[in-house]
Amino acid sequence: MSNLSVRKGESFSSDPEHAVREIADAIRQPDAAIVIFYASSKYDLVALERALQGVFACPVIGCTTAGEITSSAGYMEGGMVGISLSSAQLVVHPKLIDSLSRFGVAEGKSLAQDLRSGLKLSADFDPARMFSLLLVDGLSMLEEQVVATLHNMLCGVTLFGGSAGDDLAFKETHVYCDGRFYTDAAVLALFETTLPFRSFQIQHFEPTGIRLVITASDCASRTVTEINGGPAAEEYANAVGLRITELNPQIFAAHPVMLKIGGEYHVRSIQKVNPDGSLTFFCAIDDGLVLTVGRGKDLVENLAENLAGLRKELPTLKIILGCDCILRRLELQQKGLTEQAGKVLKDVDFFGFSTYGEQFNGIHVNQTLTGIAIGE
Repeated sequence: MSNLSVRKGESFSSDPEHAVREIADAIRQPDAAIVIFYASSKYDLVALERALQGVFACPVIGCTTAGEITSSAGYMEGGMVGISLSSAQLVVHPKLIDSLSRFGVAEGKSLAQDLRSGLKLSADFDPARMFSLLLVDGLSMLEEQVVATLHNMLCGVTLFGGSAGDDLAFKETHVYCDGRFYTDAAVLALFETTLPFRSFQIQHFEPTGIRLVITASDCASRTVTEINGGPAAEEYANAVGLRITELNPQIFAAHPVMLKIGGEYHVRSIQKVNPDGSLTFFCAIDDGLVLTVGRGKDLVENLAENLAGLRKELPTLKIILGCDCILRRLELQQKGLTEQAGKVLKDVDFFGFSTYGEQFNGIHVNQTLTGIAIGE
């Protein structure tokens, strides 16, 4: 008998009630510890809230996306996916952070104490028996400070997550908890378990010798006005051998910049070119940072290798919960590789969404797949 029951479903329906009905029929199970859903921002969210009321007996969390992903349906758009997890060896504690703009160290300590007092399988935070999922407003521009605070307060418990999307509209993103959608908010779910698990982050870029020094920026708005002393967009375009007029999300996906942190390179992705020639990033960028233009490896091959490694490391692998950057999806689309990547995911049971940024432990990253693999 399995130690972990996983039920997964998807709906391509644009009608909220019909979508929720399809998801519920696929994933409802007795004694579920948690239901997680990811839904297109194109849904009427008020109607989606209403449709979800009273459908599940367990806690339900979720967010809006820039695309939904499952191993069975591949890279979806405009739909909804859901999953339920049930196990006597699994307890989940979801918590809403309903005001990111006011979230600091004091709020982090209070949240950690609240979680600590409700633990069922351990007396205190235990990285060997716990991991956490963070879903956060993807347009809040506050991920760095929130994820750093939370990881510190959780005493080293693995944290992974994704920034909610809105199908590349960049207007408003939402997280869902306690029966409602929220902006300026995040949902932290702490998982206690005696099941085996492995956290991971996958990126397919390596640094080149092309350096870009940030010489003028506004960290709060994630806007860079000068690189190497010149206009930011022009300097970046020159570095990748293009004209400013050729810059678009696909180009940013193919030529990200990288920052070295603690001996490892992490991707820092560009969101858009602004009318004044500045660049807006998906993460905080400050004056004096030395960035390196990244060179891509084969995304599909890299994904397959990493997932094969996870299967080897965790022979009883049952489900992978993943948060995958929207720029990875855009690269797959640009190169006509979406179907191939979907086939790779069929080798595992995968559930996730395309994000506006990813979280891994105490760092906010870009153009990365972060996640947790759970065995039985």
